[in-house]
Amino acid sequence: MPSENWTGGTLKHLREDLPTTDRALAAALRAAFTAMGISLRSFAQLLFSHPATVSRYLSGHLFPPEDFIEKVVDVVGHRLTAADVANLRCLHEEARRGRNDAENKVRTLTAQISRKDAQALADARRHREYAVALDRAHTEIRGLKIQIRLATGSLGDPSVAVLEELERYARLRAAGARDAVTCVSPGTLRKWRTMLDRFDRTSELTGTDSKPCTPERRRASYRLLELDQAHRDALDDLVPVKSPRSVPPGEEVVELHALVLGAMRVSGPRPLTKALAHWSQEQPSDLDTSQFEFRGQLTAGKPADPLVELWRRAVTEWDFAEAPNWTGSAARSAERRIAAYELLALEPESRRVLTELVPISFTEGPIVISTAFVPWLTPARESSQAWYWPAYEGYLRQVKGWPTEAVAGVDEAARRVVERLADPTAAAAYQAKGLVVGYVQSGKTAHITGVVAKAVDSGYRLVIVLSGSLNNLRAQTQRRLDKELVGRENILRGAAEEDGDYADDPAWRSGEFLTHGRLPSRIGGFDIVRLTTRDSDYRLLHQGITALEFEKAHPSVPLHDPRNLHRSAARLMVVKKNSTVLRKVVKDLRSLGDQLREIPVLIVDDEADHGSVNTMHPGRFRENGERTAINGLISQLLGLLPRAQYIAYTATPFANVLIDPADTEDIFPKDFVISLPRPAGYMGARDFHDFDTETPPQERTVANSQEMAHVRAVYDTAAGGDSALRQALDAFVLSGAVKLYREAHDPSGIVYRHHTMLVHESVRIADHRELAKRVLRLWYEPDESQTENLARLRALHDQDFAPVSAHRAGTFVVPATFDELIPYVDAARARVTGAGDPTVVVNGDKDIEAGTVDFDRRRVWKILVGGAKLARGFTIEGLTVTYYRRATSQADALMQMGRWFGFREGYRDLVRLYIGRGETAGRSEIDLYEAFEAMCRDEEAFRVQLTEYARLVNGHPQVTPAQLPPLVAQHLPWLRPTSPNKMYNAELVEIHSPGTWIEPGLYPVTAVVKRRNTELWRAVLEALHGPLSTFAVPADNSGHSGSFSAHTIVVGHTQMLDVLSGLKWASPGHFAPHLAYLQQTSGNHEGIDDWLVIVPHPAKARVQVGTVLGSPTLSVLRHDRLRAGPPFGRISSPLHRRVAQGLVADTRERRGITLLYPVLDARDIADQPERPSGRAIDPSGITLAFALLPPGVTRDRTDSAAQRLYFRVRDASAPDSPIVDKQ
Repeated sequence: MPSENWTGGTLKHLREDLPTTDRALAAALRAAFTAMGISLRSFAQLLFSHPATVSRYLSGHLFPPEDFIEKVVDVVGHRLTAADVANLRCLHEEARRGRNDAENKVRTLTAQISRKDAQALADARRHREYAVALDRAHTEIRGLKIQIRLATGSLGDPSVAVLEELERYARLRAAGARDAVTCVSPGTLRKWRTMLDRFDRTSELTGTDSKPCTPERRRASYRLLELDQAHRDALDDLVPVKSPRSVPPGEEVVELHALVLGAMRVSGPRPLTKALAHWSQEQPSDLDTSQFEFRGQLTAGKPADPLVELWRRAVTEWDFAEAPNWTGSAARSAERRIAAYELLALEPESRRVLTELVPISFTEGPIVISTAFVPWLTPARESSQAWYWPAYEGYLRQVKGWPTEAVAGVDEAARRVVERLADPTAAAAYQAKGLVVGYVQSGKTAHITGVVAKAVDSGYRLVIVLSGSLNNLRAQTQRRLDKELVGRENILRGAAEEDGDYADDPAWRSGEFLTHGRLPSRIGGFDIVRLTTRDSDYRLLHQGITALEFEKAHPSVPLHDPRNLHRSAARLMVVKKNSTVLRKVVKDLRSLGDQLREIPVLIVDDEADHGSVNTMHPGRFRENGERTAINGLISQLLGLLPRAQYIAYTATPFANVLIDPADTEDIFPKDFVISLPRPAGYMGARDFHDFDTETPPQERTVANSQEMAHVRAVYDTAAGGDSALRQALDAFVLSGAVKLYREAHDPSGIVYRHHTMLVHESVRIADHRELAKRVLRLWYEPDESQTENLARLRALHDQDFAPVSAHRAGTFVVPATFDELIPYVDAARARVTGAGDPTVVVNGDKDIEAGTVDFDRRRVWKILVGGAKLARGFTIEGLTVTYYRRATSQADALMQMGRWFGFREGYRDLVRLYIGRGETAGRSEIDLYEAFEAMCRDEEAFRVQLTEYARLVNGHPQVTPAQLPPLVAQHLPWLRPTSPNKMYNAELVEIHSPGTWIEPGLYPVTAVVKRRNTELWRAVLEALHGPLSTFAVPADNSGHSGSFSAHTIVVGHTQMLDVLSGLKWASPGHFAPHLAYLQQTSGNHEGIDDWLVIVPHPAKARVQVGTVLGSPTLSVLRHDRLRAGPPFGRISSPLHRRVAQGLVADTRERRGITLLYPVLDARDIADQPERPSGRAIDPSGITLAFALLPPGVTRDRTDSAAQRLYFRVRDASAPDSPIVDKQ
């Protein structure tokens, strides 16, 4: 409540000890105030003073200054007579003089001391009163404290009686009485045991940092209860400290937690202790459901104990759940885990234990570009209908040994696909079409299997898997689905084991195929009927057409009605993408007539960019018209099956189904495009290339450079020169010996069933035979002695394998010296040679089907020579050494030949890529390694774009699948709709990108255009004369720092726009969306005034110097052209980009940064005898590549004003169509 001085309601009383003059002055001031007839607050306002101050002046507590007296006189005015005014001034003057008088000062001090003494006496009196009350309250609280902490029900027992029982026990115990315990009542003992057990077990106790269930914790509890030593001794006897749980939980505990987590799987996390208490009521025994006991159960056993696995699965599922209804936090984030813990009401110690056992996964999730869809696959529906997904999930965990994170990743990605398909039970038919993009050799089949499992659980009853164009690929996919999803019972269907099509399969005989226990339809599930087998592709059914006729429990309602659907068996066919086979499928389906309209169908098209698309890329051949035929048959399937859903799979983001929608209207992914994350343990492009490394070339080692660790350069040599091939063969033998050494010595018990090498130089079959002869000649070198052979292997081990393995073998054992490997060298050669040829030429079906490279049925330690037939889909198991020299100018052909990508568990450090660095292609020379790197950078840049565009802005997607083709064309301009009368409907008109790098990559090739582009930069180049600037690069997360020098100049925004708007590109319109953004920044609120142009002098290899159009001497980069198109892609250095980002953040808000690089195409200078040094360079042979960083948002990328895309539709009447007719 405010004081009276603040409210102005009442004046303070006059001080009683005031001197006479001071009292008279205060009385005169009060009389003046009374004459005004107003409140104290109003009076104070007139005096421009605070009410409390005025109150103290008028009561004598504070001596008023002279100006206050004059203000009173002025304010009161005529209400005071002249005598009153004179008296007031006289009293003030006398009082002022009196205050300076020594006698008066003594009186004042005496009065103050008296007041202080009186105040001290009053305070002492109150202190004594408070102390007495506190003692009384303390006594009462102590009794109540014990009562409350002990109580489980009534509070009726007096605390004194409770303590007296302990004291009586202590006396009897000291006297040696054996029945002392009988003096403590069962109720008292129970209360003490409950309270102390709770104190002992809790993770944290006020006033102590002692650990639970320790003597220190018990002593702290006694202190809190303020117990005497006699009481403590008695309780130590009666309620001893319990030791933490030291044995794993029993089956009843695991069953209880399974029930609780099963309920939470649908509802989301709920308070754990309450849930355990509720469900434990059904248990036959009295289980401890406290969190202390829970923590002990988790930590008592091994990390793989059933209870730990239950919680690992549950917590990981909550981590990975996409947009659950119980939290708005992002998946795979600390916020998501905290949200789950809060809902579980976990104690801090419980959170710590769970986090240690199940670390938070911060892995990336799938990238989804999608149209709006109606959610139908709710957690409750998914859980109630689940049969084949739980079986597959368990197979991945228990048989394949996948970690929980990996299984959860498949679960999440598969669900993201299935939820975007049409509801199979919906009355209205709808065809959803999508594309799933993975990585080469990254295990897409696992995702396909997960999607099929969830789809059939949801109600899809006919699954058609289009798997490759080779019999082997089809059989490989069939076996995988049979083994991991269909299961033994569905395969045999009552037949004898020896009559099954897998009777000769070692995995079948060893029990590695999934089993359901009994035929699923007999134990509450539904069956999967196979219409194809491992060895038999689809055949006309004729009289067996009933296999495609779906049974109905209620004939009067359609098959897709839930009353029929979930009782009907699913059909599965895995067919080769071959026109003859697909015609059989179409013919049999047609015979079903109207029933086709009722069947929910899933069509999965593996390697969709091969064989399914109507036309090839420009410049590529047609395979005898087969592609057109297959595309037409897929279209017929979709036409016959109105409830069919089409999912395309590919490892190439620039898939034909995106590039060429004009010729693939029937299979264009109109509903969604999903890019799968890079899986854990995968070796891809980043494991063979030093992308964005800031380590200078001279500082790179096998420890910090992927190239130095895994890549070995091969240069064209004189005829017959096979030194690189010989070394690759030695690496194959040596790596095989290391594998055998690890089998014998590594504690993990790892076994290497397959060990392979790929040799690929040409696409011509005749060349394969000759290459195989060369390999055999080197393998059986007649002039090589055993000593020479070992000496060569020893040198390779000491100079190559030993240094790499020392840094990259991880936890796997490494031989200390080559001598430890010698016993395993001959064993490795013997395994490769076996009883026959160490090489296998693979360039057609017959080679693969001969069984020599059947990875499923036998161990394979071989050298594979081939073959384009190895390029797509076929997984080369155990691939360790690759020798690749096939010159190709086609990006997708090169990517598909990247068989060295994949999973290399237990031998990542042994992987070697021998690749051509100077291969002849016509009249040109190609560096295949750099070509491959440029292509991978393009794909990675596109995946980064997808990640950015998948982010919702204001709740809406930035890009739809129909808008992706023009984005892809930004990377690959020669891939356009091939029909001359077609065009993309979506036109990308602007990329709004403040604070985001703009780095075009499609520079022109022709000399005339390059000269014209270079001339546009003349004014900038001529202005670069001046001292070099030095830029310091701060240390990054790895601690690496550096510096570089550069020429710099500030260029006005208008001048920069003049340059940029005049540039020509390999693809017309390639830079237009960025230019549109830069042009509209002039003069607006996020405008750009000028640009700092930086021309770095990089300290890297393949650099020469020269002048360009009057510039000072510049460093000029040399780059190899990837293909018959633009010479190179994005080339800016991460070191330079870091400096630029710092400059944008630290300098003017309206200044952008331009990194400018003079670049020469290596092909254009291949015929020059020597590099130009300091001389003028012909502008028609140089490209001025650049990267722009506009000012703007650089840190908060979630800002809706950051990067945005703006499209316009060419044909407004068909906004969702990817292509339209030209007018």
